[in-house]
Formats: sequence, C-alpha cells, structure tokens
Amino acid sequence: MEQRRYPGHNHWFYESQTSPHAVQAEPLVPEAALIPDRFLLGLQQEASALQPLLQASQPMLLASRDLSQLLFPDRVTATLTHTLTLYDRLSTALTVAQVAGVQRLCNHYSARLNPLPGPDSSRESNNRLTQLTQYARQLAMQPELISAAALRALDAVGLTEPDIVTLNQIVGFVSYQARIVAGLQALMALPVRWLPGVTPPPDASRDGFGDKRAWTPGIRPLELRYASADQLAAVTFCQPRPELTDAVWLLAHDAAALYGWQTLRQRIAPADFMPLAEATCARVLGSRWAFQFFPVEVQDALRESVDDVADRATTQGRIVALAAQLTRSPERFSAAHLQPLVTEGWQQETLFALIQAVAIANWNSRLFYALGEAP
Repeated sequence: MEQRRYPGHNHWFYESQTSPHAVQAEPLVPEAALIPDRFLLGLQQEASALQPLLQASQPMLLASRDLSQLLFPDRVTATLTHTLTLYDRLSTALTVAQVAGVQRLCNHYSARLNPLPGPDSSRESNNRLTQLTQYARQLAMQPELISAAALRALDAVGLTEPDIVTLNQIVGFVSYQARIVAGLQALMALPVRWLPGVTPPPDASRDGFGDKRAWTPGIRPLELRYASADQLAAVTFCQPRPELTDAVWLLAHDAAALYGWQTLRQRIAPADFMPLAEATCARVLGSRWAFQFFPVEVQDALRESVDDVADRATTQGRIVALAAQLTRSPERFSAAHLQPLVTEGWQQETLFALIQAVAIANWNSRLFYALGEAP
C-alpha cells in the first residue's frame, strides 16, 4: 500500500488513512489559546455572580495557575533526562481533557497544540507518541487499567524516570482542572452537553480495599547522592506529610511539580467532609493504598459499594453522590447535582470547598496508584 507524507504533524499515513485536505484544519476555537488565565480558562470573567467566592479562593487559584504555567509553559527545552516536549505535554493534556469531556479544556489545549510541530515521522517517534497517548487515556479514564507493564512500556519507548513522573503529574493536574472547571460551571448553572450512549467506566473492584497496603515505587526513586538543591528543598517541604514518606523520593524526580502540587494541597482549606469525599474518589478509581488512610467508619461505609451510600437520604449520602458523579462524569456534572446539598442549606463557599476536595482527590488517587500501586 502506498505511503504518503502530508503536512500537519509530520506523521506517515497509509493511503487509506490520508485526508483529502492538504492543509491542517484550524481548531474550532483558536482564541482559546490566548486566554490569560490558563487554569479557569475565562470562567473568572464570566462568573460575575461568583466573584466573592473566587476572591476568597485566590490562594488555591494562584497555586493552580502557577502549576498550569509550570507544566505547560510557552517553551520547553528538552534534555537527556527530561525529554518531554511541549507537544508531548499539550497532546497529553488534550487527551485527558477529551476523556473528561469538559469542552472548555478541549478548546484550550487543542488551540495551543495546533500550531506546534509534531514529532518526526520515524517509527520510534510514532510508537512513543502512541504509548504516551494510550497511557494518558487509560490513567484518565480508568486507572485500574494501568499496570507495571504500562510503566515498562513507557520506559521501552525512551521515557526517563523524570519524564514518567512529569507525565503522571500532567494527567493528574488536568484531571483536577477539569473537575474544578466543571464544578464552577455547575455553580453558575451553565448547561452541560449530553452525549447519548457514552457510559462511564465501572468503579474499581472492591477486592483488596480491606487489606493493608504498602506503597512500592513503580520506577526507581531519586537517590539522595544525585539530588539537586531544588529536589532536596522539595523533599524537605513535603516531610510533614506522613503519607508522602514512601512516595516523596520518587516524585522528587520533578521537583518543581512536587513543590507546586504540595503547595496546592496546603492551600485547599480542610473541612469535616473532606475524608468522605476523598475516600469516595479513591474507592471509585481503585487507589487502595490511599483509601486505607481514611477513618475506619468511612472505609466501612464505602468498601462494598459507593452507590449504596449515595442512595441514602442523608448528608453523608449526598456528599458521596456528588463526589462520585464529579469523579465519574465531570462533563455531565450540573447544578442538579448540587441541588440536594443546596436544599439542605449549604452555601456556595462550602459547595466549592467540596468540589476542590473531590478535584484534588482525583489527582492524588491517579498519581499514587500509577506510580506505586499498579500491579
């Protein structure tokens, strides 16, 4: 079968796969690349009624914007140990945004990706991009599909330990961003799109949620003798968190992302409902190691089935129902899912705090599972 090379992202395509258009299509919303706030993506300007809420949440929002700029800068210089290009990063972000189904994110990452030159046309480059995309899609959609073999596949196409850590941080960040944006859109009562026939993946199997779990690094952690000053500073910054004891030296491969992620976690105000909301995310996504850190009564309630708890006409049931919906299908999350708690008397500030807890738990559960729990 004849092979032809067409302009675009410099890939080779078989004749049956080629497009009749010789010019690469422009993104549907090219102006989405120019939005100054690359975290909320224009929502802050649209949400006039939520300005007091957003102003009160500035510490969290500033940390999130810093992370967005850190993970997706305007330029990236690849090195021997950090080989992820800006194209790799934005392509991964677009994949996660498409899985989440939040159109605002899809528009932004598509518009930023569009003008960038893609990888060269070699078989190795195509295999590398395929593995990156497949891994990101699986981790974003159903983390239980990730295994040690998936990490080995990334190593086989040339990703280094720092690359793999950064890749997981990118998937976690965009998963978090999608749920913050979806939650704010619900608070604004914006309509959501409904795609018939699209079914979210099943929750993780209940097997193993009652067992004590150890966290074993899936790739080689950073060794102390090779740590830079920035990496040592990031490790020291995370030391007060006991749940990071086993993971911190692995995450330190990307010291800036580790520092930014931990800063964000500190700026999300604690609340009584956070353990229940975060445990719901861990149960849905399959992070058994993270699940064991939550109170015993929370574990006992959720271990068998999230939906059984969500169906209860109690505050606990309403929190679990919201957390499960936002975790499973952020693209379908709407004002209707907030209404049971609104009827109970919850104010916007408390609802947004709950949304933040669910969003960061989606990042944490994916990160911990992929890098240390994957079988």
